[in-house]
Amino acid sequence: MAFDNRPLRLPIPPLLLTLAALPLGWSLWAAVQAGLDAAGWTALLNDPQTLRALAMSLWTGLLASTLSTALAAWLLCRTFSALPGAAVGARLARGLAPLLALPHAALAIALVALLAPSGWLLRLLSPWATGFSAPPPWPTTQDPWGLGLVAVLVLKETPFLLWAALAQLQGPEVGQQLQQQLRLAHTLGYSVRSAWWRVAWPQIWPRLMGPLLAVLAYNLTVVDVALVIGPGRPPTLAVLAWQWLQDADPATNAQGAAAAWLLAAALALAASLAWSLTRGHLWRRRWTRGPAVARSISRFWPSCGNSKHPGTTRPDAPGLTSGRPPLSLLLFIYLAAALALAVGSISGSWPFPQLLPEAWSLAAWQSVLASSGTLWATTGLALASSLGALLWAVAWLELAPGTWQARAQPLLYLPLALPGVLWVLGLHQLALAWGLDGQASGLWLAHTLACLPYVLLALQGPYTGFDARLAQLAATLGRGRWAFLWQVKWPLLRAALAASLALGFAVSVAQYLPTLYVGAGRFNTVTTEAVTLAAGGQRSLSAAYAWLQWLLPVLMFALAARLGRARAI
Repeated sequence: MAFDNRPLRLPIPPLLLTLAALPLGWSLWAAVQAGLDAAGWTALLNDPQTLRALAMSLWTGLLASTLSTALAAWLLCRTFSALPGAAVGARLARGLAPLLALPHAALAIALVALLAPSGWLLRLLSPWATGFSAPPPWPTTQDPWGLGLVAVLVLKETPFLLWAALAQLQGPEVGQQLQQQLRLAHTLGYSVRSAWWRVAWPQIWPRLMGPLLAVLAYNLTVVDVALVIGPGRPPTLAVLAWQWLQDADPATNAQGAAAAWLLAAALALAASLAWSLTRGHLWRRRWTRGPAVARSISRFWPSCGNSKHPGTTRPDAPGLTSGRPPLSLLLFIYLAAALALAVGSISGSWPFPQLLPEAWSLAAWQSVLASSGTLWATTGLALASSLGALLWAVAWLELAPGTWQARAQPLLYLPLALPGVLWVLGLHQLALAWGLDGQASGLWLAHTLACLPYVLLALQGPYTGFDARLAQLAATLGRGRWAFLWQVKWPLLRAALAASLALGFAVSVAQYLPTLYVGAGRFNTVTTEAVTLAAGGQRSLSAAYAWLQWLLPVLMFALAARLGRARAI
């Protein structure tokens, strides 16, 4: 049977698009309808908290997004002497896995344990360096400036941006071309770092607009992290919107919907401003000298691949060496967070300023084991959601024409760009209309839609970069479509498939708003328990649940890494 690479004649792509577009579009339309209440807008604009809360959201969200982008760019430059090769990229991916696995809320709980006035940092310095015998009245968490929230967001979003950049750099059409351009730039007199900033980064930056928009949307509208680490007076507008949406009064609900749409408008304005600045006069003068250098280098492109070209064999040439990665600093912070959660989960009496507890207790873990249904519900829901998203993404990338994939991207990535409170408002209206409110099926649908853009984003690069010549080779050997997929393509993409599944699993575990709102409070997960307990001040129990928030995705990423290992020959 000859291999047929033509699209199937069955209407599978339209069916796949309908399965995803129908709930996504319905949710968006429901959110639009909820925001059309004029009384809600009047109440929002007359509320004295609105302006201050909006200013706090803009301050924390824009600052965190800017710092995350700058830190990710600096880490890329410092980690690699040029574009990452396969070995360096693999090491970075392995280092990023445990960082990506940690949910935002768990990191916030850990940072509270480290930075609070009675936290480990001051205990380490007291009383010998600070003279404190009691916790000082410092607003290190729940601070009125939102700096604790900014710290959590920067520490969490930087690894995500590194992962997104790595996905771009690993593409053969990008990585190899830029690596050769960097080598030639080095021979033309540019230093390693100067070549990176002038040639590589200006070409990588536009490719990260999608992930950067997702980061900006999350930072401006995050709720669970703000509930844990603040700010509280004033809170962010997302927290106010969430509180209003939970109120039983329809008028207050309408005010919450208006606040969610105000956040969406602020997000659109911030994204437009960022885009105009990067495309504006200052950006062109300061940064886009790099594309000009790249264009001049491209004139000599044939010589870039010549091994006899001067400089390509120099030991300090870009792409040939890499320094010790500064990513170790991020790893150290995450390890300190994990240690804080582990110790906090088994701590008993712990007076200040003692560095370690006076007594140890397993009461928190005994309570966790007593409510094992929460653990199984979290694991089962995450597995079902991530698997459903993976099956849809594989079918879509395999069967849908390229033009369909390009045109459907704005809708498929909608959950990444919408404010969380606005997105969950639409999902709740969808669940009510479809009779799924408070049902396990409705919760699965909400989690699957949340996982879908992440899984699709992780799979799209490996799928588009797959060597199409292998399909022709399989055809010459008389292998059919399914034989080629099962025996050649999917085994070669095994690592990407496993990593995408693990990423979807981690996204599902971290879901807070959809679990509470669509689940109608009937389903408890480790995330909802951790955030609720952290807000209530139950230190050891919240640390135990936060540790589980991290442990479950880490185990899934470890399993994915093992499944994705190349087979020994």
